[in-house]
Amino acid sequence: MREGPLTSLAGASIIAAEARQFNPAHMARSAMNRLANFADLRRVRAYHQGLSDASPLTSAEDVVQRLCAMQAQEWTSAQLAFQARCHSLKRGDVSQARERDRVFVLTWSLRGALHLSPAQEIRWLLRLCGPGAIRGTRRRYQQLGLSEAIREQALEAMQSVLGRDASLTRPELADELAGYGIPVAGQAIHHLVRFAALRGLLCLGAERGDQLTYALLDEWLPANGSDFLPDDPTTELARRYLEAYAPATISDFARWSGLSAVQVRRAWATIAEDCAAVETPVGEAQMLRKQLDQLDALPRQPFARFLPRYDNYLLGYASRTYLVADAHAKQVHPGGGLIRATVIINGEAAASWKLETKRKVPRLTVAPYESLSAESIKLLEAETRALGSFLGQTLDLRIASG
Repeated sequence: MREGPLTSLAGASIIAAEARQFNPAHMARSAMNRLANFADLRRVRAYHQGLSDASPLTSAEDVVQRLCAMQAQEWTSAQLAFQARCHSLKRGDVSQARERDRVFVLTWSLRGALHLSPAQEIRWLLRLCGPGAIRGTRRRYQQLGLSEAIREQALEAMQSVLGRDASLTRPELADELAGYGIPVAGQAIHHLVRFAALRGLLCLGAERGDQLTYALLDEWLPANGSDFLPDDPTTELARRYLEAYAPATISDFARWSGLSAVQVRRAWATIAEDCAAVETPVGEAQMLRKQLDQLDALPRQPFARFLPRYDNYLLGYASRTYLVADAHAKQVHPGGGLIRATVIINGEAAASWKLETKRKVPRLTVAPYESLSAESIKLLEAETRALGSFLGQTLDLRIASG
């Protein structure tokens, strides 16, 4: 799986240039607003994402609400991201929250990529993010022969088919659309369902065996008076971003959101009154003022987490310099859009990991970038037990040498 399309390079360059000049007079500036080193920066970012042992998140709903849009290119990986942020959860709790309680929904949104978002907020997120993601895919639609007329025909067909059958797997839906004369070969079916999701027609529904199904969004999540509709969606998204990712820059927000340069600049300027500037090892960044007031009280206990592929902590910033040394950067991001499962220790990437559950005794293998201290190994042992509890299995931890 690959990361979703990002803001254009030209737009990102404009944002980066303006970020260096962004200096509103009302933004707080103080020598005390400083994170002196990468360790401090990682500690704060990890805490805001619920990745430290002092995480305030107590449910699957809490996790998605905090992250607003939680990476979910791979459903199995997304489930592990919950465990990293809330040790009281079991895997079944995540499925129950999505399928039975339906407090969050799995669908395409930010950057046109699959995310989990709060059920009461998905409609405004789609209205904000969907049009840009669709525009960014026009060339691919043309390559696949999916003209605007064909896409609209597919929407009508999916409305009819899913209105009748309630939920279908991708192969089943492809067969139905083929019966309408709609092209579905190769990547066509993927882009048709993604288009329909970005238009707010469908979402991912219940699991059937090892496959997810598609369902009409309005059937899966009937619109009601409890839906949250912010007065200014772009500003709301910027504020929510800082709640989970601060300290961060305008370039970080642009990369995460996939919004246009104009939208990003306006949103960042609008929330400036509620922000404070913080000096970090990679330059000036922003935090919400309420977060700045909490800095001194943030926990400093050591922690380790097994982050799955495409975790928000690995994808939420324009640069991964804060996360991993240049010598090991390829271990996290080898190229081609792949983001590997990564062990973080105190917020820093320290190893790659993989889980083999089909063995008689499920094995968790950790491949360190450098030798691990005895304290770090103890942290990994404790986290292995926590992951095993989430999965309902006893895991055999193996630390690879060399």
